[in-house]
Amino acid sequence: MDAELRAAFDGRQGMLYDLLRYHLGWVDERGNPADAALTPLHHCGVMALAAADAVSGGHQPAIAAAAAVELAYNFVLVHNDVQAGRIDQRDDRPSIWWVWGPSQAINAGDGLHALARAALMRLSDVGIPSDTVLAALRSLDQACLTLCEGQYMDLTYQDQLMVSEADYMDMIGRKSGALAGCAAQLGALAAGAPADTAAALRQWGENLGTARQIRADIADLWGISGDGFTPSNVLNKKKSLPLIHALQHSATAARRELGGIYMKRVLEPDDPPRIVAILDAAGSREYAAGKAARLLDDAASAVSSAGIRLQQPQSLRQAAEWVIAQASA
Repeated sequence: MDAELRAAFDGRQGMLYDLLRYHLGWVDERGNPADAALTPLHHCGVMALAAADAVSGGHQPAIAAAAAVELAYNFVLVHNDVQAGRIDQRDDRPSIWWVWGPSQAINAGDGLHALARAALMRLSDVGIPSDTVLAALRSLDQACLTLCEGQYMDLTYQDQLMVSEADYMDMIGRKSGALAGCAAQLGALAAGAPADTAAALRQWGENLGTARQIRADIADLWGISGDGFTPSNVLNKKKSLPLIHALQHSATAARRELGGIYMKRVLEPDDPPRIVAILDAAGSREYAAGKAARLLDDAASAVSSAGIRLQQPQSLRQAAEWVIAQASA
């Protein structure tokens, strides 16, 4: 996977590609090689490889597809850093926008998206039929478009106090489920899966990606110490399932207090732990965790029907466990 990702940059030189290499951890801010190990994989790449392994008994056919969805996911991360004003990347290095400005960060994100499409075309180099490659490209483009729809909804909801659970689930299904579902589908297609199996794995991925987002929301809100102080928690006033549940099911006084906190332009130090206390009293954490668990059950059901033939179904179980564990960390 590391070699495949680096191959996408073969022959591409210049400052733009230094920004992209920096984001992937290959170089430092001056373009000098970084002391990094192998490029870390995110959930999308892992799901593509797991789907191929489940279908064919090996992940090798899906390496190009996994690299493509990894690059696509990194384009999302770069843009999200700009939108959230996140200063540090997930490896504690400054984000692209913080070093080079938001305009260049947007440009870098667009470059990663273009590289993702180019990387997916490499499926033809390993003998994948052209009609399958075209279907894979169509799936990736549609997933990225659906993801942008979800991101639009997410940003819009930050300015609204009341958001329904149905609207929230629709939003994260687009924002977090679409690319995950695409990743699993591309892995299956690359491994030669028939259309119905690839579609079932796409549903597996969408449910798993959506469950991952709920688990990430829980971890982001409660944090390691359970006090609500995490890098990107309620300070950006994002709506999450625990918050939506509390706003719908808490006592009137608690709902008013919660609404008053979220209406502030700047939160005070005592606000995050108070929000967590209200959510705990409403049982909102347990409710959200239960919702994520049901989505995981739905994911398993999507690939367990009699018509779906998998050589190594345990690969999907192992991938799901890893994805949820990473989201909950």
